[in-house]
Amino acid sequence: MKDWKPTANLKALKLRADLYALIRKFFAERGVLEVETPVLSAAGNTDRNIESFALDFDGPKTAGASRRWLRTSPEFPLKRLLAAGVGDCYELGRVFRNGEAGRRHNPEFTMLEWYRVGWDHQKLMDETAELLKAAMGLAGRRASVRDYSFRQLYQDKFGFDPMTAPEEELRAPLGVYDIDPAGLSRDDWLDLLMTHLIQPTIPPSRILLVYDYPRSQCALARIRPGKVPVAERFEAYLGPLEVANGYHELNGADEQRERFEADLQRRRERNAALPPVDERLLAALPKLPDCAGVALGIDRLMMALCGTDRIADVVAFPFDRA
Repeated sequence: MKDWKPTANLKALKLRADLYALIRKFFAERGVLEVETPVLSAAGNTDRNIESFALDFDGPKTAGASRRWLRTSPEFPLKRLLAAGVGDCYELGRVFRNGEAGRRHNPEFTMLEWYRVGWDHQKLMDETAELLKAAMGLAGRRASVRDYSFRQLYQDKFGFDPMTAPEEELRAPLGVYDIDPAGLSRDDWLDLLMTHLIQPTIPPSRILLVYDYPRSQCALARIRPGKVPVAERFEAYLGPLEVANGYHELNGADEQRERFEADLQRRRERNAALPPVDERLLAALPKLPDCAGVALGIDRLMMALCGTDRIADVVAFPFDRA
């Protein structure tokens, strides 16, 4: 067997170690507590675009549910800690997503997730940019920051309002690609515009922050009412790579349950797995303080720092060598 060697070189491995040290120093200086939460859970992620790994526990029945789910992020237990009064906190650890393997994806990867009590997504967006700029400094590089509302970005790029334009108008700029429209929703077309026509144009040393997304893309974010309601979330891009996704967090248990149930219904329609809803999270949400949280993909950030589009270049042993 010849594939026993790591795919990342020593320089990349040392850079990762330096990045972890920088992250811990960054948050220690700001009084944000590092915590650890379970990797295995009795509940899973209902998001229709994310698939979880499941496994079975063979121990005593008194230990709880035998079917367990590998976490796709530490979000739910971190929110339970926040509801219990822990305050600002973060976790740096491994997460797992089934079916995501390729040039830019590995089924297990490292995620940094942190929460700030009393903040909204705009304030957290600024701190995310500060961390990204500090990380760029490890690679001897500097980064400029640009921020756009989702609406303004698409208006400037394509000349239409992404919140109200008919679907045919959204599809038009993508006519140069051979995309099968079967089963694609309005949000799918908006995502394709981002991945195919916006992300590739972002300079390598540019941090692009996009905020206030369509209501239909709210995930676990609050919705701000208005003539055109928006989801109070943001995404951060470093060059062409999406590296972070943050929310002004929803703390309404009833609304969150409705979103989970809507996710499960879409999964039923696709004959996908139906992970159990996290009842402990729902029980905690009424006590969740006003806060904002963000998940940042460490491997994506490493790819940007190393100037590569291959995740294998920044992990010791990718999935096919694990």
